[in-house]
Amino acid sequence: MTDRTRFSLAALLATALSVAAPGIGHSQEYPSQDIHFIVGFAPGSGPDVITRWVAEKMRPSIGRTIVIENKVGAGGNIATEYVARAKPDGYTVYMTGGSALAASGHLFRNLSIDVSKGFETVAMLARQPTLLVVGPNSPYKTVADLQAALKSKGSKGSYGTAFPTARVLGAMVRDSAGGQAVEVQYRTSADWINDLASGTLDFAFIDAASGVGHAAQNRIRIMAVSLADRFSTMPNIPTLKESGINVDVSGWWAAFVAEGTPKPIVEKLHKAFTEAVKTPEAKTFFNGISNEPWPMSQADAQKFYLREYKDWGDYVRLAKIEPQG
Repeated sequence: MTDRTRFSLAALLATALSVAAPGIGHSQEYPSQDIHFIVGFAPGSGPDVITRWVAEKMRPSIGRTIVIENKVGAGGNIATEYVARAKPDGYTVYMTGGSALAASGHLFRNLSIDVSKGFETVAMLARQPTLLVVGPNSPYKTVADLQAALKSKGSKGSYGTAFPTARVLGAMVRDSAGGQAVEVQYRTSADWINDLASGTLDFAFIDAASGVGHAAQNRIRIMAVSLADRFSTMPNIPTLKESGINVDVSGWWAAFVAEGTPKPIVEKLHKAFTEAVKTPEAKTFFNGISNEPWPMSQADAQKFYLREYKDWGDYVRLAKIEPQG
């Protein structure tokens, strides 16, 4: 066999291997370019604050620039569809609330993707309650006060929502008080702050990462949390369950990539994310925004997400919400 023949056979073998296992070569050199973290909400929002903190802590281990892109609108669905359609190569990572992503599959009729199949959960980051809030000068001091007022107002009562979890929880509070209050949907939670403060809205729901900041500035008042038990970072705030609204919903932050991303790349990303959120510094950061770190294995994170997808179908039916679009 001549040298030329040997070279040709080697080249053919290398080509065949690269076609048979396209992820192998890419994963070995990953990352070889900037990684883009996609956020579906505005700069300064809870998801954005968490994403920027985590990205900064990951940069040394990942060895590449991490670019934050805010693709705002449609309750996060613009970002959702953008990431699902991205090339599954690990360079486009969706940083979002996993519970909201799971819920969106049941709340929107015309999503162009199946959120139960379009994503791989890379890593779990943290969890938090969703907060029932009223204006700083609201006359309602307890959930019972709010329920009584909503019953009295009938269809003149109203509440603000800006993401899927808020829609479901808002409907549950509405139905506990006669079921006539009107939902007003906003582009972001920040957009309803002034309407809540002025009394145009009776109540709203917001993620804890955003809500604690607004509460500290006396722009809102926190009335209850969405968990079955009181949350460790705000033990004086009662639960909705204590007021007879039988709900146990935690918001949780996670990183996702498009389905089909090579497993070695998913594993590299998982390792970098998990190392970032397991530090004492991470605990201090997350507790400071009323979250708690919540790392787990990549396989467990994916199983949890798929279970949440099923559970949110039940929540949406329980809340009697008709899918939009």
